[in-house]
Amino acid sequence: MEKAFPRIDLHMHTVFSDGTDTPETLLPCVREAGLVFFSVTDHDAIGACEAIRTLLKPGDPHFLPGVEFSCQDDLGKYHILGYGYDPASDAIGAVVRLGHEYRMEKLGKRLRMLRDRFHIVFPESDERALYALPNPGKPHIARLMVQYGYAGSIRQAFETVLNQLTVPDLYVRPEEAIKGVLGAGGIPVLAHPCFGDGDQLILGQSLNDRVERLMRFGLMGLEGYYSGYTEKLRQEVLALADRHDLYVTAGSDYHGANKMIRLGDVGFPDGDRPVPALLRFIGDAFKA
Repeated sequence: MEKAFPRIDLHMHTVFSDGTDTPETLLPCVREAGLVFFSVTDHDAIGACEAIRTLLKPGDPHFLPGVEFSCQDDLGKYHILGYGYDPASDAIGAVVRLGHEYRMEKLGKRLRMLRDRFHIVFPESDERALYALPNPGKPHIARLMVQYGYAGSIRQAFETVLNQLTVPDLYVRPEEAIKGVLGAGGIPVLAHPCFGDGDQLILGQSLNDRVERLMRFGLMGLEGYYSGYTEKLRQEVLALADRHDLYVTAGSDYHGANKMIRLGDVGFPDGDRPVPALLRFIGDAFKA
């Protein structure tokens, strides 16, 4: 008899990156959503995972420490997820520190570009608050733009201003992220593989070539179920994972109030059964 699809969500964010939930407020939401397996995958940060571990109670959903590294090289942008790593390992810590350093440097560059190119200036107290965040990013700036009337919505802030602010050469490279996850005993996975920079779609041979290249660095899985996929995209990623014998994961990309995405919404079709590669990932990643 085939197993029913488990209530799982392995891609979510907290205030340690660009989500709005603290670990303390996220865990009750995870329980309420009926999840059986979950992971927190903040951008370039693992602090929320350490906090979640201290909050778990007997009978809570199974938790897997996660992270999402924002990566780029001369061939494009990538989001590399890492699961089941040892948080005390310097291999993962080194990549987290590098990603944080780049984020802080990009924050300063973006604030200067906002001032020089768009005449957008925030009070010093708000800028200090940005620098005090664990991992500030464009969503935090967008909220300030809305607050001070520079944009009517977060989406408008991105479309009219923030997406025009390019900060080159300040990204963790995908091979660095994969090496860090592997060095900490974790499983590196490519998040939402079809989605590149902005509205870019990566399909067919281009997607296959990208995955094969990352596999040479040690990539072990693909995010096969994702809230933003159409059925066609989902089937393409699942077929690619099957072709290369890769793990499959499932994630919503929940950001709390920052995105209209529900916990547990991983785009799994009603009545379907999970592919074996997802069940294999659950068995291998959660066995500890």
